[in-house]
Amino acid sequence: MMKWLARAGWLLLGVTLVVLIGLMVWEPFSAKAGAGPDSDNVYTAEIVRSEFGVPHIYGETDADVAYGIAIAHAEDDFFTLQDVVAMARGRYGAIAGEEGAQIDFAYHLVDARGVAERQYAGLPADTRALFDAYASGLNDYAEQHPGELKLASLFPVNGEDIATGFTLRQPFFFGLGNIIGPLVAGEELRPEFGPSIPGYEPSGEPIMAPSEPEQTALSMPIAIGEEGAMSGSNAWAIAPAKSGDGVTRLVSNSHQPWRGGVAWYEMVVESNEGWHFAGANFPGSPFPFLGHNEHLGWTNTVNRPDMTDVYKLEMDETETRYKLDGEWKELETKDEILPVKVGPLVLPVPQTFYRSEHGPVIKNDKGFFALRYGGMGNIGQLDAYYRLNKATTFAEWESIIARMDIPSTNFIYGDKEGNIAYVYNAAIPNRQAGPDWRSILPGNDSKLIWQGTVDYDAIPKVINPSSGWVYNANNMPYSAAGPADDIDPASIPPEMGVELKETNRSRRTEQLMAKYPIIDRETLERIKYDTGYVREGYVADMLDSIGALDLTGEPELQRAQKLLASWDLTSDSIGEADSLALLLIRPWMSAEYQNNPAPGAKEELESAVNHLKEHFGQITPPMSDLLRLRQGPGDYAVDLPLDGGSDTLRASTLWDVDDDGRLSVRHGDSFLMFVEWEPGKRVRSQSIQPFGAATTRPGSRHYTDQAQLFADHKLKPVHFWRVDALENATRRKTVSSR
Repeated sequence: MMKWLARAGWLLLGVTLVVLIGLMVWEPFSAKAGAGPDSDNVYTAEIVRSEFGVPHIYGETDADVAYGIAIAHAEDDFFTLQDVVAMARGRYGAIAGEEGAQIDFAYHLVDARGVAERQYAGLPADTRALFDAYASGLNDYAEQHPGELKLASLFPVNGEDIATGFTLRQPFFFGLGNIIGPLVAGEELRPEFGPSIPGYEPSGEPIMAPSEPEQTALSMPIAIGEEGAMSGSNAWAIAPAKSGDGVTRLVSNSHQPWRGGVAWYEMVVESNEGWHFAGANFPGSPFPFLGHNEHLGWTNTVNRPDMTDVYKLEMDETETRYKLDGEWKELETKDEILPVKVGPLVLPVPQTFYRSEHGPVIKNDKGFFALRYGGMGNIGQLDAYYRLNKATTFAEWESIIARMDIPSTNFIYGDKEGNIAYVYNAAIPNRQAGPDWRSILPGNDSKLIWQGTVDYDAIPKVINPSSGWVYNANNMPYSAAGPADDIDPASIPPEMGVELKETNRSRRTEQLMAKYPIIDRETLERIKYDTGYVREGYVADMLDSIGALDLTGEPELQRAQKLLASWDLTSDSIGEADSLALLLIRPWMSAEYQNNPAPGAKEELESAVNHLKEHFGQITPPMSDLLRLRQGPGDYAVDLPLDGGSDTLRASTLWDVDDDGRLSVRHGDSFLMFVEWEPGKRVRSQSIQPFGAATTRPGSRHYTDQAQLFADHKLKPVHFWRVDALENATRRKTVSSR
């Protein structure tokens, strides 16, 4: 008997080991094999590194340059590039666990691969050549550096794979994750009710996703664009008449995460086919998304139009068909396996995905809900950004924007001819007037399934205003160029869903722009690095609610209350109240951005006081001791003081709280560029990043070599022109696919 028990035990152990080994190795074998580009093209590029390691990439053709972009970026940050490729292959959960599985869920839900497969072949041949060349560069780097690979069988990739990554990420910049997340995670989705017409009355009830989502590892909002609407930016363009010296100036002041898949990577590119551009891209792109060429430039800020509609489907008893115009339609279903890394194991999590004629469908305990969003099924932005890079006049540039292929983000524009412009770019759904598009729509009426987007002529824009300036700071488009030139809100139909909110940065910009009759370079820098708050909106709410607290018998909190009342409304690290205010502003700002209720005043005051007392022994430490720019480890690690706060023009927006109580900023001022066109002279520009070009290479001197300049409000030269790049080169090499 004992022998049989021993044998059974050994058998059970063996089976367990087999299962565990299987869970460790199944994912790469089950993944669909990748394929490289279907061509034998040979690419050659020269990579010239500046004194700050920024790559200047030269090639005979545009495709040669795209190949060089992939190689240069991989040299600096192959770690993140692999994450982006894994997202584009639906395999990020095998690297990043549950967080990665959320993105894999989104990949299947929006049918990112299917859209790319259907649309990629229709792109112009030279655009596809660019993407294939970029994919070839990633493949070559992966083959030459096998020790850096995170996941087996991730490479090779091709241009369609890179296009899939664009398809996946584009709707999350205008907030699709803020709808998907609550539906999937069991949180309330609160529709904003507006005017309605008979026959389309909103139900008035919130939608609740299931508390235990069916067969899913997801439990949080989709996190492709870090903290959704928290991503922001500032941008300014100053016309020659306003600049005081005849110079057209453009300032790109993006606020993005400082690390990861939507962190900026700077470059200068030039080919003998007319592509010459300085700017920055995100990992996984073969071209810059913003910056300038010889003739013109632009930058972007996040806008927040209502781009997504939600429909409640009427299902039959089998839950396999939905009613549309009185007829039953089959609900499309597709079963997928999401890989979810847990420790050394990768668990296979089955998930069913649904789709109706409206778009992707999410099932929860309230029923089936379909989503439809602007730009759905369109990958035209892959070609549009490439064409924008090579545009030479405002008319040409505007004609590309007018295609409405880029689904969202404001554009601020300037050029050598002195033109400036603000365009509220968004592929806003072409909705009919009348229905309450902010509520949950009935899914049984095809008249509510809109087609296409509004025309370019319909979207808000300001071109060459009399004020001589335009700006945006993630605010409504009705404040962009001063009272005499601003757009009348009544001119924009409500069904377009244009946001009506202001940010502290926009209020502060309005104050400062109105203050100066001339905005020269020095004044523009002073505005950009401003750390002030305006006592309006959520800032006033925070100060008023804390000021109204009855703190009798709580002397420490009373002292903090009095200290906050004396605050000078800046985050310049000079005033005694700056550290306390820094900690308190963010919860109110976050609630405002996310449309959540205001936080509890006493609870937040207690939390801030306790934090400062625990880690600094006082509630008045210098803010520069609290707020830090940190990057490490290694010989090039930095730990520097920062200024600015959440929603100031000098932005230190989001941070991690380290063990020592310091706030390690991870999101805020990121890629910053000043561009100047002076009459009769070549374009010149300067830029800066928080860390350096090689953000995931601790052994590189370019890991953090821009950090001190960034902390000191200084910029570095861009070296747009090849002669300048060569004069300041520290390394040169030629790379080839041969």
